[in-house]
Amino acid sequence: MNIITKIKEILVSSVVVASAVSCMPKLALDKVSPELPETFKYTATADTASIADLEWRQFFKDPILQNLIEKGIKNNYDLLIALKQVASSQERLNQAKYLQYPDISFGVSGQISRPSKNSMNGQSLNLFLGQSHVEDYNAAFNLSWEADIWGKIKNQQEVSRVQYLQTYEASKAIQTQVVAAIAQGYYNLLMLDKQMNVAKSNLQLSKNTLDVTEKIWKGGETTSLGVQQAKARTESTELLITQLEQNIAIQENALSILVGENPDKISRTIEMSDSSLPQNISAGIPAAMVSRRPDVRQQELVLLESNSIVGIAQASMYPALRITANGGVNSFKIDNWFQIPASMFGSVLGGITQPIFQKRQLKTDLAVAKIQREKNVLAFRQSVLNAVGEVSDALVSNENLKLQEVKASEQVTTLKDGIKSAELLYKGGMANYLEVITAQANSLQAELNLASIKRQRLSSIVDLYRALGGGWK
Repeated sequence: MNIITKIKEILVSSVVVASAVSCMPKLALDKVSPELPETFKYTATADTASIADLEWRQFFKDPILQNLIEKGIKNNYDLLIALKQVASSQERLNQAKYLQYPDISFGVSGQISRPSKNSMNGQSLNLFLGQSHVEDYNAAFNLSWEADIWGKIKNQQEVSRVQYLQTYEASKAIQTQVVAAIAQGYYNLLMLDKQMNVAKSNLQLSKNTLDVTEKIWKGGETTSLGVQQAKARTESTELLITQLEQNIAIQENALSILVGENPDKISRTIEMSDSSLPQNISAGIPAAMVSRRPDVRQQELVLLESNSIVGIAQASMYPALRITANGGVNSFKIDNWFQIPASMFGSVLGGITQPIFQKRQLKTDLAVAKIQREKNVLAFRQSVLNAVGEVSDALVSNENLKLQEVKASEQVTTLKDGIKSAELLYKGGMANYLEVITAQANSLQAELNLASIKRQRLSSIVDLYRALGGGWK
């Protein structure tokens, strides 16, 4: 019986043993389902449609904002770093596909040993070979392969797969944050523009009041205190304008950095309005939100990874079937090293190893893996709960800000009319300068507040879009 036949017998025996052992039951893992309400709070009906189904270009229709978002997706460094992480995980995933294949290496070695002349080896060499040293030259292929009896390798491949998907979902989550941050910054810039226009308009009113007050003072019909108060009101508005200029510059810088560019001016030609956003704000159902939000999907993948790690830890406690083989050419003389078939050799070893005492390491690894899985179950459920809460917050904010905007608009109209009345009464001597200044101050504050509420409402719509998982398409 030659060596080839022997190798075949070893391989067949190993496969039979592997097949028999693989019939034993494997680790079963439970699927975790999050607890979800049927509908979001503050929604009247369970409409399956959702604004998050819209691509960001369809959701944000302002062309200037679209251009900023496009730049951000292309140049934002946080997003670019996340994409590099995706590429890195892709390489690891590609490598994991080869885990079930054997390890094969090729080595060439040469060795010269010179034993002591007084040793048994030294005297034997001199007696049989007539020399004081021995040479050994080897060139061989080495093979090592472990049978995936308990699914350990399969679970290792699954770990690589879900880790890749985690980085992919993480990149989507970062994109949703970048898109939302750019939109928030843009709307904040429009709010500052509106407040600047309001301040400049109020400054002109304050100057007019100051002129009238000075004329009345020169006519002896009022004291210098009135002039001082009117002048102080004008200076206060001028101070507000410089503060707004500073805030506008800082916001432009922040937006430029978000889109991956050096700080610069941000062009905008429109006023703050919600007309460029979808008018039908539908949240859909919580179950759809969970499947759409990248951060929740990422946490779910972390849970799947922990499942596989538990499987690996469990499989490590069971017997492992390993087959090793090597073959090549060997000679103790370099001049006949590659004489074939005389110099050829080969060996195959197949064996099953059962861990018995590993200082409790394997049992500890399994216990820790199960605990980590339980932690990830809790983290997954917490992420779902947070997501539902974010959507509910955005919904209630949007609804309440609608009412606040209406009331604030009514207040602005009332106070503007009050300014006109106060000015007419002042010129007619039926009201004092303090009433005029107070009316102007109240109107200015109301208009600034209205601009802030409008911006908050736009932000709440953007928050809802992001909270529902929109912005990564």
